Amino acid sequence: MRAGEPSTAPDPSSPRSGLAFAGVFALTFCGLVAVGAVLPVLPGYVKDELGYGDVAVGVVIGCYAVSGLLLRPVAGRLADRRGRKWTALGGALLLSAGGFLYLAPLGLGGLIVARLVLGVGEGALYTAGSAWIVDLSPLERRGRVLGLYGLAVWGGLAVGPLLGSLIQNAAGFEEVWLLAALLPLAGALAGLAVGDPFEPLAHAEPHPLVAPEAVRPGIAVGLGAIGYATIAAFVVLLLEKRGIDHGAAVFAAFAGAIVVGRLALGDLPDRIGPAPVAIGATLAEAAGLLAIALAGSLPVALLGGIGMGTGFALLNPSLMLIVVGKVSAAGRGAALGTFTAFFDAGVGVGAPLAGLAAALTSYEGAFVLASVMALASAATIYVTVHGRGAIPPPATPAG
Repeated sequence: MRAGEPSTAPDPSSPRSGLAFAGVFALTFCGLVAVGAVLPVLPGYVKDELGYGDVAVGVVIGCYAVSGLLLRPVAGRLADRRGRKWTALGGALLLSAGGFLYLAPLGLGGLIVARLVLGVGEGALYTAGSAWIVDLSPLERRGRVLGLYGLAVWGGLAVGPLLGSLIQNAAGFEEVWLLAALLPLAGALAGLAVGDPFEPLAHAEPHPLVAPEAVRPGIAVGLGAIGYATIAAFVVLLLEKRGIDHGAAVFAAFAGAIVVGRLALGDLPDRIGPAPVAIGATLAEAAGLLAIALAGSLPVALLGGIGMGTGFALLNPSLMLIVVGKVSAAGRGAALGTFTAFFDAGVGVGAPLAGLAAALTSYEGAFVLASVMALASAATIYVTVHGRGAIPPPATPAG
């Protein structure tokens, strides 16, 4: 057994195992609903209540990602040294603290601080939660479990904005802030009931803050995330320009395909192998982006969104499976922290990069560029697994 490995292998047929997965899922889902609930409400609050302009709105929305990006590797290392459970629960408490900070009458500066705290909390929660889920999963089902766990994030970010808008329209801003503060606490209660099979060892060999094993898969997921940023930012504008409209329906088809893809195809990385599935996923994403770029009708654009969503559904869990296969359990948190930081970077860089491509060429050019980036992701995955300098999996000690 490697240092820090779970002491017992989880039994996939055990009801207790299923309850453990559900507890970590609920912890993450509640946290991400809280994150999503404030998104449609903040722009109006900054402009109408605080009296600032569009630049301030952009700063408030964007600073959340900055702190999350910078501190994910720190959270991953903390999960390795102090345990997954308490790191994830600490993230939930920071999310709650961010929600309560919204309620403080501290103006724009206080709002920015609240968003920075929120970013740190979400980074800690998802990074430690991912390592926790892997520890709880049987080896032969890790790909599927990682895919299902990712639905806690996508589901939370889908439900949260709808819930936040409904509450703001029915009650007001303060009620949304209360929701953002209390939901992570409810999730933490669910997480408290789940055991943590990982046992950190104080004398274990230290691992670097940025895990080298996760860099190439991280670059691959970052390149793939550019497509997500592009469709989120420009599909509505592209189809409006074409006179097709219904860009929101194409994005909904993309998001729905992610859910369906993970439910229906989530076992492919376990059965076929994560590398070929990841390469196929990037090719599907590239084809979907190109179809949207060239679409002359709504059905073609919808097919592009579905193809892209299906590929995107499998990309992240496949690459995560490659990462966890290259490190021991004692370094799993740091590796996943590095990996997830690359996804944040891809989204953060992807939106302005797509905007620059659109400004220099056209909206179509932005989608073509994102398609090329998806192909570059496929090449990166191939080099990661088969190319010169590919990193071998960790050796298992004799005996």
